[in-house]
Amino acid sequence: MPGILVVAEHRNGKYRRVSLEVLSKARELAGPLGGSLSAVVTGSGVADAAAELGAYGAETVYVADDAALGNGLAAPHVDVIAPLIEQQSPSAVLIGATAMGKDLAAALAVRLGVGLNADATDLSADGGALMASKPIFGGQNIVQCGWSGDLALALVRPNSFPAEQSGGSASVETLPVSISERAGAVAVTASKPTDEGVISLEEASIIVSGGRGLGAPEHFAVVEALAAELGAAVGASRAAVDAGWYPHPHQVGQTGKTVSPNLYIACGISGAIQHKVGMQTSDVIIAVNKDEEAPIFGFSDFGVVGDLFEVVPQLQQLVAERKAG
Repeated sequence: MPGILVVAEHRNGKYRRVSLEVLSKARELAGPLGGSLSAVVTGSGVADAAAELGAYGAETVYVADDAALGNGLAAPHVDVIAPLIEQQSPSAVLIGATAMGKDLAAALAVRLGVGLNADATDLSADGGALMASKPIFGGQNIVQCGWSGDLALALVRPNSFPAEQSGGSASVETLPVSISERAGAVAVTASKPTDEGVISLEEASIIVSGGRGLGAPEHFAVVEALAAELGAAVGASRAAVDAGWYPHPHQVGQTGKTVSPNLYIACGISGAIQHKVGMQTSDVIIAVNKDEEAPIFGFSDFGVVGDLFEVVPQLQQLVAERKAG
């Protein structure tokens, strides 16, 4: 099966969006690279969801459904996926850059003895070979990377591509589950989400972000209030995060998270290229900045030149009135 294998992550009853994004992009690349497009999903209670991947382009879906694969650890999944890769010999294996995906990709690279290109923001075919674009030097430059071996293993950043259904269907094949003693030696005894109740940036349809224009960490309360009114996630620019005003998991940009919501509201963010590449695919971008020369106005759909401490609370009030009325 020379071709592409996408490792799909299924959690809490649904696929992670990045898995569907990667599968959609792989469908576009399958022709130029040659060969088939397949997917593999491993976990507990995933058998019934396997066929869904066919709608995004997978021709064959390999599924391993076992309680031993539901503990949130990567090692048991490696024991199932590595033999599949060795048996099928795909030319490329693509994985979404989630927490689980990063652990899984690193372990697969070591197990298989292959190179891993991480943090890819674009994928392309060049002369029948896969190429990955990725940021370097703190997001100052973008480089194209290839692989010297026969297998291209890549981690793809969420929201780099749209998730688009193709209307196809897939055949489903069941994989044997054999977990090594070493992989089964570790167990998760308890878990708790670190941001319980907080909307994930990668999954959010609306994001309200704050930047250096807020002036102080306590002023993020203005951003948080508008986000709460809109049911949105809270983002931050690199400048705000580097200053210690907001936690790094909320950073949007080349060295943070790439997002693609329906609506992105930037409050006090100048719009440097590092931030732009992390949110420019948003459907609608609204910028609020008192500097009329701020670069962000050059690629925003709507812009408000004014004091964000006056504009944003008024916007919050208007949203509240619209919801009540």
